[in-house]
Amino acid sequence: MVCVVVSACKVASYPEGGGHFWVYMQYVQGLRKLGADVFWLERFHQSDDNHRDQRALKRFFERMDRYGLGGKTILYVCRGTSDRGGYDFINVPRAKAEKIFREADLLLNFEYEINPIILEQFSRTALVDIDPGLFQYWVSTDQLNLTPHDIYFTTGETVGTPAAKFPDCDLSWAHIRPLVCLDLWPYEFNSDCGVFTSITHWHTDDWIKDAEMGLWENTKRVSFLKFLRLPQMTSQKLELALNLELASEDRRTLELHGWQIRDAAAVAGGPETYRSYIAGSRGEFSCAKPSCMHFENAWVSDRSICYLSSGKPVIVQYTGKSSYLPNGEGMFRFSTAEEAVEAFETVNSDYERHCRKAREIAESLFDSRQILESVLNVALN
Repeated sequence: MVCVVVSACKVASYPEGGGHFWVYMQYVQGLRKLGADVFWLERFHQSDDNHRDQRALKRFFERMDRYGLGGKTILYVCRGTSDRGGYDFINVPRAKAEKIFREADLLLNFEYEINPIILEQFSRTALVDIDPGLFQYWVSTDQLNLTPHDIYFTTGETVGTPAAKFPDCDLSWAHIRPLVCLDLWPYEFNSDCGVFTSITHWHTDDWIKDAEMGLWENTKRVSFLKFLRLPQMTSQKLELALNLELASEDRRTLELHGWQIRDAAAVAGGPETYRSYIAGSRGEFSCAKPSCMHFENAWVSDRSICYLSSGKPVIVQYTGKSSYLPNGEGMFRFSTAEEAVEAFETVNSDYERHCRKAREIAESLFDSRQILESVLNVALN
């Protein structure tokens, strides 16, 4: 049996992130379905509020138990600020954790700044880039200090190719697609579902500086506000589940223009509520961060793939040419508000057909079993 340790990023300290949880759990459950023995490894980011940290840890371990990872989770905290500083394990003895590291066949690492001392204990390491374009930008501008791995996977179609509008960081990239565990996201057709939705962070501290455009804000807020008037252009109801606690003015502006607004933590803050919110949607309408259009990385979100697997058509912002992403049945890629309106009309003219097509897209392009078989073959070759 192959033993794989999956190193996740900021899940335990972010219990209200139902979608964030699923990014890594798809890989874990997909590997388990292939027969792998899987451990979850994560650095816990402590806050200044010990009571909040304890509540977060309690919820995290409860979720791990529900998803079959009781006794298979290793959390650590770093001492000091140095990336080669010491660390302490929260829930397992050091000897046990480090024995697992030494005996594992592979570390599948999503923590870009993993403690190098921990990384060195694995015989085979693979980094997974789920921020194509941005990741390479961070490394090339010295915002990210990358410790060498044995292999580098990316979900970015153009990374390391002549089509890329960003450097390859002198690394050799193996391409994979985002993935979904199909049986955990079953097809659920319901013609009464009336609202196209999306779940997203509205505002983050994310800025990019380049010679061409200077300093610019790289948030979903910037992208969605360019389509502020969209609800007034279509009869299709549109809803955003957002973290708007610090943006009450933006909320009022969105609602005045016809957007329905929900609190993301309330409707999609846990893995099960996140899945239920998607299952109760008519489909997804979503914009991408400006960096996706700027880098033309042909990005598609893991969230959109969950919608597709659930049989929900997706209408998502165009992020560059793709050799495999479809456009016109089940999945639509828009650049203008007029294109989005046309996509709503097309979907609603034959809703069930587009729902079936959405599921077919997930099955043919994003099945975790097929993708992770390839990952293991490449990483362990």
